[in-house]
Amino acid sequence: MIASNKLRQFTQEVFVACGMPLADAQLAADVLLEADLRGIDSHGVARLSGYVRLHEAGRANMKANHAIIHQTPSTATIDADGGLGLVVAPKAMDIAIEKATQVGTGWVAIQHSNHFGIAAYHAMKALPKDMIGISMTNASPLVAPTHSKERMLGTNPICVAIPAGTHWPFVLDMASSAAANGKLEIAQRQGKDLPKGWVQTKDGQPSIQADELKLGGSLLPLGGHKGYGLASAVDILSGVLSGANFGPWVPPFVSFLNPLPNLPGKGIGHFLGAMRIDAFRPADDFKKQMDTWIERFKASQRIDAEQEVLIPGEPEFRLKRIREKEGIPLHESVEADLQSLAKKFGLNL
Repeated sequence: MIASNKLRQFTQEVFVACGMPLADAQLAADVLLEADLRGIDSHGVARLSGYVRLHEAGRANMKANHAIIHQTPSTATIDADGGLGLVVAPKAMDIAIEKATQVGTGWVAIQHSNHFGIAAYHAMKALPKDMIGISMTNASPLVAPTHSKERMLGTNPICVAIPAGTHWPFVLDMASSAAANGKLEIAQRQGKDLPKGWVQTKDGQPSIQADELKLGGSLLPLGGHKGYGLASAVDILSGVLSGANFGPWVPPFVSFLNPLPNLPGKGIGHFLGAMRIDAFRPADDFKKQMDTWIERFKASQRIDAEQEVLIPGEPEFRLKRIREKEGIPLHESVEADLQSLAKKFGLNL
């Protein structure tokens, strides 16, 4: 276990050592630590060395200056200048929130970016403002469309964060693939097989091998053609709408694979939105009814009396409360990665 504040400080120092301004490094570290606190270990500090390698390969601009290249009262498009999505996405969400404050809703598309961490971090920024937050991103192609064996789409996550009254907010944060790639990475570290229906071989045959992607296989979309359709919508809103790359042209996260030539867009794309609840009805009335919604669903009849009915986001809020007190567990391979970074930059973990 390591205390979250110590891990956050170390992560911040690594980004600063890569040339990132302090304020941006603090923001990037906060996004990664939120993932670890919420139990999304695949998108926390386990990704830190990957960002460093992208920087060293010249594919991540640690001193990026994002700029609005087009806007209306309720929308904006941002060029992220090749920076990390960890930094530009929260700033873009602030812009969406400001536009929603003024006109009811705000929507921001982002091009020329990189991986943005967990979608929930950005969507949840709307919650304290009594707004509904939405965030999504496309990603490097690992998912085959239904009836295909070719990687064409990313895991393309989407998050919807909705405030409640006395209960934790409703936070749906999900990949549009049968499983997030990070879960495969965790299974590899633990030496476990995958559930059926997560991956297929390079020939399109079912597989349970955790390293199937390394062998040329692909992830499967969530629920067949439905997940394929959802991933496609995320790809279009994040990539085509913003002017970023899309489909098979989205640049890979790993630094040892180069982006394809003749790309149709710029970098990775994101799409974020905020909706003011009182643009539809009084916020307090809405949140009271959200509490009623939550209470009724949690009281629904159980199949197994010992198996609790949970609301999306509830397990993560519970785990965050525990990890803030007890610390964050690190897999030995992740700890070794961080120790390597500490040695590289002369830091203490």
